[in-house]
Amino acid sequence: MVGDSLLAALLLLLDLMLFGLDSASPRSTLKPWYITIPVDLAMTLPIVFRRRSPLVVAYVVLVISILHSTLQLGVSSLAASAIALYTLVVYVGRKQASWYLAAQAGTGAVQLALTWKPANWVFAIIVALTFAFSWVLGEFVGARRAYQGELEARLHLLETERDQAGRIAVAQERGRIARELHDVVAHAVSVIVVQADGASYAVRTNPDLAERAVQTISSTGREALAELRRLLEVLRNNEEGEGGPRIPQPDAESLEELADRVRQAGVPVAMRIEGPLAGLPAGVSLGVYRIVQESLTNTLKHAGRGARAEVVVVRAEDQVDVVITDDGAGKARALVPAEPPLPGGNGVIGMRERANVYGGSLEVGPARGGGWRVHAILPVRLRQ
Repeated sequence: MVGDSLLAALLLLLDLMLFGLDSASPRSTLKPWYITIPVDLAMTLPIVFRRRSPLVVAYVVLVISILHSTLQLGVSSLAASAIALYTLVVYVGRKQASWYLAAQAGTGAVQLALTWKPANWVFAIIVALTFAFSWVLGEFVGARRAYQGELEARLHLLETERDQAGRIAVAQERGRIARELHDVVAHAVSVIVVQADGASYAVRTNPDLAERAVQTISSTGREALAELRRLLEVLRNNEEGEGGPRIPQPDAESLEELADRVRQAGVPVAMRIEGPLAGLPAGVSLGVYRIVQESLTNTLKHAGRGARAEVVVVRAEDQVDVVITDDGAGKARALVPAEPPLPGGNGVIGMRERANVYGGSLEVGPARGGGWRVHAILPVRLRQ
């Protein structure tokens, strides 16, 4: 708006300078100032609004330019018409610009025919070159504006995709943290509650058994705290970008220790491992451990003391097959919550997500003859 106002003022000033110079000549043929100045103002003022209403301004300029050029008041009619054509090419389009150019050519041809002089050829060539330059300049600026618009759109799209990728990464990280917290806390709390429940019954009748239960509670709580510290340290290092020493995560080679803790909680666990588990990728190994941990935790929660569990882990060349079953013969203590019933808890969802991450599968459901059965298959590639 400011630039267009300056442009209009410059055209008006140019016409007024020409008017002043010509009026000083004794052979001046210019019209009086009370005609010249209003027509010059009407000729240049629409340029101020050329970006806001380019089509309206163009045809207003066309109409006034007929009067302006007929009175021979200066060059602003040609300049304003060329600016209007340029504006149409840039902001409106070729079709409207073509119609406007045809209208200018038609009115110009009529004016030349009515006031024909041999010198009119030179003026016609100047007008044609001016309009041609305005059109070419408009095409160049329009193409550049279109390129910049496309570039800005692409940058906006890239920013949107980056933001979406960031939100997806945050959601995935939250899901991973939730699974880790659930696996650590749910297992530890289940063992602690079962042991505390048993210790409360055995503290008078069997002090040794109660003492072992308290020791199991202590060791389980310490291990849970260690895993929680490890998880918090990993999160802190990720936020700060540091790569300090970290406490190792549990893996498939720790399954026997896991089974021992469950046995101490009162559920006999038969463990059978076929094939080496040492060469598993870290993610797959952790997934095997967490799936077994969650399954045995559910056995503690829902089957309770007196139940029996069996864990079978088979390492094949291209996959790990994990089967966890219990006979459902025990009775869960009232202190161990049995809600929500399986399947459908967050633990089952977490196990399924762990399997899906590596392109595996998970089946959870009642076992034949009673109890519960969890069957997970995790694809794996042998390390070279």
